[in-house]
Amino acid sequence: MQDIFENIKGDKAIWAVVALLALFSFLPVYSASTNLVYVVGSGTTFGYLLKHGFLLLLGLGIIYAVHQIPYNYFKGLSIIAMPITALLLIYTLAQGTTIGGANASRWIQVPFVGISFQPSTLASIVLLTHVARYLSKIKDQNIRFKESILPLWIPVFVFLALILPANFSTTAMLFFMVIVLCFLGGYPWKYLMAIIGVGIVVLSMFILTAKAFPGLFPNRVDTWVNRVENFTDGKDTGEDYQIERAKIAIATGGVVGVGAGKSIMKNFLPQSSSDFIYAIIVEEYGLIGGFIIILIYLFLLFRILIVANKANSTFGKLLVIAVGLPIVFQAFVNMAVAVELLPVTGQTLPLISSGGTSIWMTCLAIGVILSVSSKRQEELELEEQDIERQNPLDILSEQL
Repeated sequence: MQDIFENIKGDKAIWAVVALLALFSFLPVYSASTNLVYVVGSGTTFGYLLKHGFLLLLGLGIIYAVHQIPYNYFKGLSIIAMPITALLLIYTLAQGTTIGGANASRWIQVPFVGISFQPSTLASIVLLTHVARYLSKIKDQNIRFKESILPLWIPVFVFLALILPANFSTTAMLFFMVIVLCFLGGYPWKYLMAIIGVGIVVLSMFILTAKAFPGLFPNRVDTWVNRVENFTDGKDTGEDYQIERAKIAIATGGVVGVGAGKSIMKNFLPQSSSDFIYAIIVEEYGLIGGFIIILIYLFLLFRILIVANKANSTFGKLLVIAVGLPIVFQAFVNMAVAVELLPVTGQTLPLISSGGTSIWMTCLAIGVILSVSSKRQEELELEEQDIERQNPLDILSEQL
């Protein structure tokens, strides 16, 4: 155990944020699990707590393992992972699965272990890493749009097309992150505007086709199309049941909350331990607790930007932004849904919500960030050692 702690590298503040969020998550997950036990009639509260602890422990193991890998290796790994991830998305789109009697075509069942996996979350990390690799490769070059279509935009649109039918929110977030990353990577703004225009046209045509031919796409297309339409026109639907209960929970919490484990709305709010866990947090810990959670994610964003700024290569900088920004962005999307600023998306609260895939992919991304941070740390240590080994007279002569 001591050897493990000695080998922990990278930004200590990010490690602290991960540990803080992971430890805190036990309280709302344990509290909200009563919905699954007493309302749904599945499992025990202690069983869900153990499961959540196991998933977090495995996630911390992922962070530790990944942050030991030199971040330059992720260039090659992204090339290998691209076709593998595309095949997983195709397989998911073709068959999907059912969880708890509901359509869950975003998931596939891992054979023999009984664990469901959401390939779109892995695809987001792989694709953004690929985009970061490409942008670092063409840095300071005169970019022509035709030359970037095959290596950059074809993979982007293929991945988006494979994710879109089952998961609009992930598709939209991923497209937005690709645009932001390209902008930060120096890709010409006039080309990005053209890509945004193409994306809007393609999405509009897809939605119109889905509306004109209901049932044409054997997936969740009708579900997310209806969610967006109902959110924009204000119709009362089943989705409003979730939102209304979430807002009641937030209003009940007031400033200081009703106390840990004392939420009432957790028994009436579906997905209270995952998609709507922020509403339960505010109900139990009040606006103060909800505001502290926001500050923690903002602090994580601040540290991510610090690591990106200190990275010693363009790829390192872009890689940290590519895998780090989506974590914070997803957190704010989750909280925005709870207060009805956005339609229901199904996005979890990173490192707090229950669920294996979300936790593991967030930990994978954090491991990548810490890998970049640890590389910079190692370089600074080597520079300090070189200075210590140098003769003071040699240093003085160099300065003169």
